Amino acid sequence: MLRKSLLHRWVTAIGLLFASLPVWALTTFDGKPAEVSNYTGDGKWLVVMIWASDCHVCNKEASQYVDFHFVHHDDDARVLGISIDGQAKKAEAEKFIERHKVNFPNLIGEPGEVAEWFARLTGSPFVGTPTFLFYDPSGKLVAKQVGAVPTELIEAFMEQQASAEKP
Repeated sequence: MLRKSLLHRWVTAIGLLFASLPVWALTTFDGKPAEVSNYTGDGKWLVVMIWASDCHVCNKEASQYVDFHFVHHDDDARVLGISIDGQAKKAEAEKFIERHKVNFPNLIGEPGEVAEWFARLTGSPFVGTPTFLFYDPSGKLVAKQVGAVPTELIEAFMEQQASAEKP
């Protein structure tokens, strides 16, 4: 009985140790560590697009987010991509960026680690790509959406939020 109790405490302590450590790491495509928080809170909206190079919808919709970033990045909003292709499919992710002339910054992470991060961040399981996170200009996560989101809806959401903040 004592042996079982000590084993249980040891396993619990190890579990708590690992739960407190960073679970995942994103990197830039040139291998530098990065975090989404490096891109938030600068007075602009941040639209985070989680994508995969073999995602049909991601490939179909990429150009509208490229255009959105081009129109808004100097003014009120930016896009940040997160590829879940991982290091094993990094070359495919780079081809996606080249093929779609992606003009916004992109990070890359391992699929399971990104899914776990998303679940911890949002309290919801990661369903698939594309998935979007929306951060307000102060850097607060204010919305999440699975599936393609027309950029007109993103612009309307930003306007609605700005109107709600005005007295």
